[in-house]
Amino acid sequence: MTTKLHEGTMINGLNFFTTIDGVRIAYRMDGPAGKPVLMLANSIATTMHMWDGQIADLSEHFLVLRYDYRGHGESDTPEVPYSFDRLGRDVIELLDSLHIDRVHFLGLSLGGAVAQWLAIHAPERIDRLVLSNTSSYLGPAEQWQGLITSVLQRENLPEFADTFIKNWFPSHMVESENEIVASFREMVLSTRPHGIAGSWAAIRDMDMRRTASLISSPTLVISGQYDTVTLPSHGELIAKTVPNSKFVLFPSVHLTNVEYQSEFLSTVLEFLQSE
Repeated sequence: MTTKLHEGTMINGLNFFTTIDGVRIAYRMDGPAGKPVLMLANSIATTMHMWDGQIADLSEHFLVLRYDYRGHGESDTPEVPYSFDRLGRDVIELLDSLHIDRVHFLGLSLGGAVAQWLAIHAPERIDRLVLSNTSSYLGPAEQWQGLITSVLQRENLPEFADTFIKNWFPSHMVESENEIVASFREMVLSTRPHGIAGSWAAIRDMDMRRTASLISSPTLVISGQYDTVTLPSHGELIAKTVPNSKFVLFPSVHLTNVEYQSEFLSTVLEFLQSE
């Protein structure tokens, strides 16, 4: 049976809201309406379905809120550079539209950067924070401009999809091209080039290495030992910068939630449910 939450929002169904700058953002909620809210934010060039394998377990304990970034999935795609100020405010406006004051927040990769911005600039909205396979700085800025220019040429997207897949999964999963890998490749190929380019512009301009020290939420930092996108040293730096944070290293590549799903879930749930 479908339950409604605030202003017609349906649990277990796709919903939309429109930001103050006129962008329609897709989201969905799964789980019991009376549980604490856990918000999920995913990697660049994926959709909210990046978390499909974890929803059943997470929704036993939380009302899980996930969404598609602008430029991704079912959300609109403004053909302009994005910023973390804007990506973060998309989250705040979504929470305001649902009348949700505070959430636990789990962000992976780009989602981890959004999570850091929220915990720095809107700490009153964040309870516990999980930062997975992410960074507070991915410079120098110059390296991003060529990528941004190249990805805007749609014919280059399959090559970028190959690169993403190689960066996200261990070689044995890539070589076997199993169903999970195939689904992630399809997510990349279905992402509009301006969505990737706009998000890369936000990453290009990102530097939260110092301001991360302002994060006051209880924080768990997760890194992958073989992650070549957001190196383990990036996670270690965040953990050293954020007061009283906890650091966990998995023998994974970039998508730890997929590669080590069971261990990832148990670690996250233990942290979120601790006193």
